[in-house]
Amino acid sequence: MSNVLDVVIELFTWVGLGGGTLLAVVALILYVADGTWLPARAVVEDLGDHRVVRWFDDEGGVNEAPLSHHDEAKVGVADMTDIFYRRGSQHRMRLTRSSPLVRFVALAATGVLSLGLVAFAVSIVLLFARG
Repeated sequence: MSNVLDVVIELFTWVGLGGGTLLAVVALILYVADGTWLPARAVVEDLGDHRVVRWFDDEGGVNEAPLSHHDEAKVGVADMTDIFYRRGSQHRMRLTRSSPLVRFVALAATGVLSLGLVAFAVSIVLLFARG
């Protein structure tokens, strides 16, 4: 039975550390590709069939972007809202500073790496406990 336990712990160690490292590299690449998002205060306007937000960027330019249904639900009936726009790109905005995809991959990397580290620690403890 102890041999089976050793194999399972070894498997969790290698998969956890290897897969977690790979996911962490992917999260870093996604973070860099996401670019820089700056905060702004935007005015929400109703254009009849849809709503848009308008804001000034860091260079003084005026930008406009339509609100998705998901963003409309978050904004509600407010006349103004805090947004984040991408530096160097016109008419791109979102309501959160960081990307949900980057956050998900980073959390997955943290979880898988934690599994690998716990399995590694258990294998070391069992190695010394057996003598």
